[in-house]
Amino acid sequence: MPTLPWITPNPATPGTPAVVMASRFEVRSLTDVPRFFARSLAIWRQLRTAPGALGASLIARPLRRTFYTLSAWESREALNAFAAAEPHRSTMTGLRATMRESTFTFWDVPTEQLPITWPDAHAHIDAERARQPA
Repeated sequence: MPTLPWITPNPATPGTPAVVMASRFEVRSLTDVPRFFARSLAIWRQLRTAPGALGASLIARPLRRTFYTLSAWESREALNAFAAAEPHRSTMTGLRATMRESTFTFWDVPTEQLPITWPDAHAHIDAERARQPA
């Protein structure tokens, strides 16, 4: 599965900032990919109705054992509420042992700059990975 295109669960209010989060997940083995992928789709369904979600996209690179997420939120509180809700909450803890590496990065943009492009998201992820200790 390549890319799930940008969706817009809730309309953005013009002239306001959006909190953007991009992430990169790498699972330990190819045998972990189906479980991670299935759980990712459950979270994708959750996101489609999440309060404060302004947009999202997902890239799956199963043969590389790597998944990328990109989302925009009306506030950090809305993002945190989403992460604390099911199924996201139990997925984070349930998949922790299968993770090889995870990277998260956050930045603010005016809502007029949505949707965020994948090249922009990858640049932010790469910059965050460069800051992490080896």
